[in-house]
Amino acid sequence: MADSTPDAMAARLLVDGFRRAGPEATSLTDPIVDTPMVVTLDQLRPYEHNPRVTRNPLFDDIKASIRERGLDAPPAITRRPGEDHYIIRNGGNTRLAILRELWSETRQERFFHIACQFRPWSSRGEIVALTGHLAENELHGGLSFIERALAVEKARELYEQESGEPLTQSALSRRLAADGYPVTQPHISRMQDAVRYLLPAIPQLLYGGLGRPQVERLTALRRAAARLWENRAATQSPATDFPALFQDVLASFDGEPDTLSMQRVQDELVGQMADLLGVDYDTLLLDMHETEHRQQALTSEPAAPIAPVGRAVGADTPSTMPPSSTPVTVSSPASPPQASAATPPPSGAGERPSADPSPDRPADRDDTRRDAHVVSPAPTTGRLQSIQQLVANELGDALPDFATNVVQAIPVQAGGLYPISDVWYIEPGLDLPDRLRVHISQLAREIAGEADVADCIEATDDGMGFICTDLPATADAVPHAAFAHAVIVLLQALGAHPSCVIAPPSPVEQAAPTDVLGALLIGRGDEGSALRLGDSALVKLYRLVRLARRLVELESSRPADAAASLP
Repeated sequence: MADSTPDAMAARLLVDGFRRAGPEATSLTDPIVDTPMVVTLDQLRPYEHNPRVTRNPLFDDIKASIRERGLDAPPAITRRPGEDHYIIRNGGNTRLAILRELWSETRQERFFHIACQFRPWSSRGEIVALTGHLAENELHGGLSFIERALAVEKARELYEQESGEPLTQSALSRRLAADGYPVTQPHISRMQDAVRYLLPAIPQLLYGGLGRPQVERLTALRRAAARLWENRAATQSPATDFPALFQDVLASFDGEPDTLSMQRVQDELVGQMADLLGVDYDTLLLDMHETEHRQQALTSEPAAPIAPVGRAVGADTPSTMPPSSTPVTVSSPASPPQASAATPPPSGAGERPSADPSPDRPADRDDTRRDAHVVSPAPTTGRLQSIQQLVANELGDALPDFATNVVQAIPVQAGGLYPISDVWYIEPGLDLPDRLRVHISQLAREIAGEADVADCIEATDDGMGFICTDLPATADAVPHAAFAHAVIVLLQALGAHPSCVIAPPSPVEQAAPTDVLGALLIGRGDEGSALRLGDSALVKLYRLVRLARRLVELESSRPADAAASLP
């Protein structure tokens, strides 16, 4: 065979049999897993259902950061099937708008080409995108009440399209929670009222940032007024209907949120209703207040009953109270402290806070007590607190306020010479070594008295304030020898005085230290229950340990010769 020339080889390769017969692919399909990719501003568009419709209050700060540092957190992107452009998947529309501004101002390529994380479009892509934008916007700059309300309303439409049936508010709450944006049913009800009744009348107020408390007040006012109108309009036949009246009245107050006066809105609404219904203004206003109060009573939780102040544990009490033999009463944080009839509670220990401090109840007393309860500050940041508050607002909950609750919480009330209204707090007048020893000694004596061996505790002017003497030699002198020995051994360990020496236990009293301690504090089985301290003695033991620790702190801060009395 003759050798082919290059031209002949080329001619054979270009014959029709070697040409592509099928259609050419114009573009690649999207990845099916999360994939990093670089896109341009021309390829990327904002999410059209973005909950934020007003300017992000942090826009300028974010823009300054991106200008100096670049895009530290590129947004996640996705693409609907069949579309040729990408969209922001969950948060990042503000960053996209900033990049467009910076590209227009600087023409720097770093603002035009964006390294993003592509995530495939799922079968529930619209709902996932909307709830994702809701959650992200809450964490970065926050949304106004009406923006959240409109987004939740859009989510309801998407859920109903998905399920093919209407959703109740409770069902909508469950769907949102399952998709990562929890909202309570009562909050959804307020949102729907705001979209339906308030937004047409006061759009400027709502988009200007009118907050949740004002929205709740307006919706409550509308409900109360609508109920009164319905009851009276049947016989009066007014010239207009209530929805039109409410819209007209509310629209006259549309403006800046700071200028809104709830009292003026109520006065104008009641005044016009009184004219149209032919009713006296004051009569209608009283009826409206009564209606509002009734609604609040039906929708709020009942308050806990307040116990009378001045009752002492063991004093004369109604038959519904626990018997006097019960030495400890646990009080709820909402109830006021019980005071001793014989000895009033120490200053600052158990007083409830007052909105208007008086000379006999200074505000700094509560501050002192609050500071004294802080064992170690809880680590937190301003951003963490703002996120916690944001979540609490969305759920309709209230964050626990330690500064407020600590002056109301009275954990226990134990009888004795020095009644205990708070295990931890130490009054300023008690915070002296000599005074602490007197209280510690009395507490030890009362604890030992539960085992009928109070005479084995002797007060001292040094050490922990008491020493333990040996138990009586005769078994008849101590009804429960094993229990008495366990109590004395425990107090001996706490007193830890060199002169405090206890004779070895008898065979019936002998037990492993861990077994004795466990049985004494919590009781274990039938035998352990016989050795367990009563509730009153246990509270006194807690208080004794607290005072003893404080005594050691005070003595250790004194010069060495002054602290020599401590073991």
